[in-house]
Amino acid sequence: MNADDTRTVRAGRRAVEVHRPGKVLLPGLGDGEACTKADLVEYYSAAAEFMLPHLRGRPLMLERYPDGLDGPRFMQKNTPDHYPEWVTRVEMPKEGGTVRHLVCDDPATLVLLADQACLTLHRWLSRADRPDRPDLMVFDLDPAGTGTDTDDFAPVREAARRVHALLDRLGLPCAPMTTGSRGLHVVVPLERRHGFDEVRAFARDAAELLVAEHPDRLTVAARKKDRGDRLYLDVQRNAYAQTVVAPYTVRARPGAPVATPFDWEQLDDPGLGPRRWSVADALEQARTRPWAELGGRGRVLGPARRRLDRLRASPA
Repeated sequence: MNADDTRTVRAGRRAVEVHRPGKVLLPGLGDGEACTKADLVEYYSAAAEFMLPHLRGRPLMLERYPDGLDGPRFMQKNTPDHYPEWVTRVEMPKEGGTVRHLVCDDPATLVLLADQACLTLHRWLSRADRPDRPDLMVFDLDPAGTGTDTDDFAPVREAARRVHALLDRLGLPCAPMTTGSRGLHVVVPLERRHGFDEVRAFARDAAELLVAEHPDRLTVAARKKDRGDRLYLDVQRNAYAQTVVAPYTVRARPGAPVATPFDWEQLDDPGLGPRRWSVADALEQARTRPWAELGGRGRVLGPARRRLDRLRASPA
């Protein structure tokens, strides 16, 4: 394939031009192969049915590598004027002005982003119609090591079980996802009744309770120098305009790993790690509908907050 070719890809109701489809974006797919722009387009086209429910209505930040992994990285918030008129844009308030974010509502936009060498989509925890009311709460389990081998990932498994057990006691359904990079995310769906300050305070108090119970294993210290070899329970992304990697998005790593939802039973899989799935097999995992048990409705935090406060007040 000539890297300078242009091809037209059908995506839903639209035809999208893909430029330089043979351009290598990521190395290391296996057997000496690399992930080209055409491969990325093919993956995101097939992943659209699984990705779009997690993206619709959400402002995005785009992680782009126009010259591949070895070239410069661009973290793009503002949507360029040259993007097609059919791409959804939303003006979101920020201090001193606004940012015109892109919203991915259809398969054609996913293909367009792949053509723009956008490897990774980072989504807001709220939707554009009510940006101050998140419908997701996220615990980011960040290991002290790389998290990519068995020894490094054991603390992540352990921490995930503890987060799950606590949230279960609090009456909050939750689900795990590999990040495609280092650790795991534990995601809690919420009703849009609470502001970010309330959600972040809840997540922080829950994390601090776990740290108090396991001070030698867990920490909420934001500075790396203060963590030692403890796993960092990061809840800081539960804030306005902060983002997390979207489910089924590709990460900028050799082998094209994918941030992939999974079931709690799979936490015991000896092959599980933050880069367990890639563009080669993430869709096979997606077809198992791993987050089906979450249902379509989030929870309010009131009852869970009262349970959490009782646990925090109880003697150790």
